[in-house]
Amino acid sequence: MNRIMVVGVSAGVGKSTFARELGKTLSIPVYHLDALYWKPGWKEASIEEFSKAQQEIFNRRQWIMEGNYSKTFDIRTEHADTIIYLELPLRVCLYRVVKRWLMNIGKTRPDLGEGCKEKLDWDFIKFICTTYYSRKRKMHERFQAFRATDSNIEIINLKNKQEIQLYLENIKR
Repeated sequence: MNRIMVVGVSAGVGKSTFARELGKTLSIPVYHLDALYWKPGWKEASIEEFSKAQQEIFNRRQWIMEGNYSKTFDIRTEHADTIIYLELPLRVCLYRVVKRWLMNIGKTRPDLGEGCKEKLDWDFIKFICTTYYSRKRKMHERFQAFRATDSNIEIINLKNKQEIQLYLENIKR
């Protein structure tokens, strides 16, 4: 486990927190895709810039890359040896997104791009609600396809808070 993708069903599932904890435990640097994608003032990077930033990380011996970003998902899987997928219920993800916003109003989280102060709007809530189940289905289809092709990528599915905590505790041992 040297090149790890941490992905999840939705915003608020705990990808960033999990990746930071895993990185600390394994002494592997963590890269947050949100920090690579978002420029100051919530301006989007071009797909070329975003892909190039990821390519630079792929050259390293070890990394944990956290985030979904389906447009570059396949690029990351070409280089990863492990995918850790977090899947918590929609209500938990929504609760966490609201909680995160309340705790970080006016601040830029370390997993976001510089100059991107925490925000929450109706469009984001709507995005989470309208894409949750289709993203869940798409992730399961991707993982089935990897298994069908005898891919060397190890896929770890963690589907509740207890599984996530137990996984991290086992890694620490």
